[in-house]
Amino acid sequence: MSHANARTTVHGRQLIVQRYRAGWKQAHIAAAMGISRKCVRTWIGRWTIEGAAGLADRSSRPHTSPTRTPTETEDRVVELRSQQRRGPAWIGAELGVPARTVSRVLARRGQPRLAALDPMTGQVIRASKTTAVRYERSRPGELVHMDVKKLARIPAGGGWRAHGRAATVDHRHKSVPTGFDYVHSLIDDHSRLAYAEILTDEKGVTCAGFLARTAAYFAGHGITRIERVMTDNAWAYRWSLREVITALGARQKFIRPHCPWQNGEVERLNRTLVTEWAYRQAFTNNDQRTAALAPWLEHYNTQRRHSALGGCPPISRLAPT
Repeated sequence: MSHANARTTVHGRQLIVQRYRAGWKQAHIAAAMGISRKCVRTWIGRWTIEGAAGLADRSSRPHTSPTRTPTETEDRVVELRSQQRRGPAWIGAELGVPARTVSRVLARRGQPRLAALDPMTGQVIRASKTTAVRYERSRPGELVHMDVKKLARIPAGGGWRAHGRAATVDHRHKSVPTGFDYVHSLIDDHSRLAYAEILTDEKGVTCAGFLARTAAYFAGHGITRIERVMTDNAWAYRWSLREVITALGARQKFIRPHCPWQNGEVERLNRTLVTEWAYRQAFTNNDQRTAALAPWLEHYNTQRRHSALGGCPPISRLAPT
């Protein structure tokens, strides 16, 4: 693939050589291809000296960089960062280099951000999305992801999505609060089989009941055992699921605090729920949106193509029931 500034591709350069060998004049080749005569002369010269290899892309990086920060200075930047745990402004003032240069050196050397470090020891204590390793469990039920999505209820007659923002400019909808729906969702890591319910709150008893009903739903689709349940660190999850998880013969796994991407599969399911179910059409009342959830889940599990499954629906990874 050619770099961003290339005027011709490898195939275009080969065409230049073909026309040159066929007897075309360089000026005619340049006019026919919409490039300069110098460009034609350059590629013909490289082909003459190096053969077909001379037509390949080359790096645009300069051979020398006289103004590049010396290696000794870069080493000193990294040393001060690890010892003092200070930002680019402080390090730059200490070494007499611009703060922006310090930032680029730290990024080039792969140094983590200060927010990810323990202020006392300097150890990395927070996961990084850039270093996260993608994984997929080998069998259904080995790991499931659980979360709650909070959605505002739709007022009678429809909200601004149905009538436009001008209909709510007087803010009357704020004086009569409509409350929220709590969409509890759970997804299997291997098959991506999903289940969701709209409930009135996100208390511990509600979450536990949802997990029990989800286990029954999964059993009806061939996932007879759930081995591990991954959740965030919400109080309802940390203290109220133990009894249900023990009854299922499973173990609970918590993500690191403030690292929602570790529970990324259910977070992505929540986004899909919002875009393809909750906000796909303008509902005129909350009951319509609630009634549309079950048919959409059936479509998601049995028909909707999933990119992580090679374009197949989640049901394709489960044994027939």
